[in-house]
Amino acid sequence: MNKAAFVACAVLVAGCSGGEQQDIQAWMGEQARAMRGSVKPLPEIKPFPVVSYQGTTGDDPFRTGRMEVEKRAANTALRPDMERRKEPLEAYPLESLRMVGVLMQGQNSHALVLAGKNLHQVKVGNHMGQDFGVVTKISENEVTLKELVEDVHGDWVERTSALTLQERQEAGK
Repeated sequence: MNKAAFVACAVLVAGCSGGEQQDIQAWMGEQARAMRGSVKPLPEIKPFPVVSYQGTTGDDPFRTGRMEVEKRAANTALRPDMERRKEPLEAYPLESLRMVGVLMQGQNSHALVLAGKNLHQVKVGNHMGQDFGVVTKISENEVTLKELVEDVHGDWVERTSALTLQERQEAGK
């Protein structure tokens, strides 16, 4: 840097330290003296009454026995035969089976049931559905079943279900 540029910079810096900064400094001092912080006092803390814990006299909420299912006397009269050989229609849920026709020969009635793409002939006493269903009655429009299902307590209860005859256009769907 040459001497002329250096002198010019020194003159400019000296010009900035003029009277304007002293005015600003005086104003800032006045404002600082006038400012005072004000913090509201904290609210009074209310004392709460002491209550003794009476939970030791009641039932223990962490006892593992509370989580176990209540044991009840099982109804052994109704129980599916687990040793019996399964029939082909027991592999299908009852909702997926469709009754598409009836064959009547004297007193003997046979229902035609569609399972997937296979057609099965069913008579009274045959098993079908996944809930141990037994065919109890076959009419012109319906196959009635008695199913064994487990209730919330683990007992076996009977339930009556039915397959109704599907119309010709519905059977193809």
